[in-house]
Amino acid sequence: DRYQRRVHGGLHEATKALDKRAAHLCVLAEDCTEAGYTRLIEALCTEHGIDLIKVPEKAKLGEWIGLGTWDKAGNVRKVVACTCCVVKEYGEKSKALELIMEHFKKE
Repeated sequence: DRYQRRVHGGLHEATKALDKRAAHLCVLAEDCTEAGYTRLIEALCTEHGIDLIKVPEKAKLGEWIGLGTWDKAGNVRKVVACTCCVVKEYGEKSKALELIMEHFKKE
């Protein structure tokens, strides 16, 4: 599935992509309880010039990247939390992508 090749979640996958400069964007959950994990991700993003966005909850991040199960009505049944993910490919142009790009131009 093309989506799975664009977004990679978890510390191992994220650090590999960040270290190889293969990521365009990194998303880190603010409720991460491992300070060393947070410092590592932030340092790799800074060192390699990769944009970093922080989100409040790792459970919500897991849901956003598809780490869960949904019923037939589309309601979330179970979500696997994800502290960090990277975007390796943006895909098609969209309003959401424009907003993200504009956000980083302002910083």
